[in-house]
Amino acid sequence: MSYLRTKEKKEVDFVVIKNQKPWFIVEVKTSDVNICPSLYAFQQQLGCPYAFQVVLNLPYVDKDCFASEGVKVVPAKTFLSQLL
Repeated sequence: MSYLRTKEKKEVDFVVIKNQKPWFIVEVKTSDVNICPSLYAFQQQLGCPYAFQVVLNLPYVDKDCFASEGVKVVPAKTFLSQLL
């Protein structure tokens, strides 16, 4: 696990690698639910199936974060519960 940053200072907080390929990327926010443009850019550049904006101040939702590919906003409690 690592982070990504361009020379232009665009970044995401985490990239998770599986089978030597980017599996998902994560941007963490306290309460901002407007998707960070860097998530879209890095997802397309890396070709990873999942990109999450994990928001700390959202309530738990009983939904599978990995049910569909793409960029999405997810509550931190929901996201972290699915990493086990």
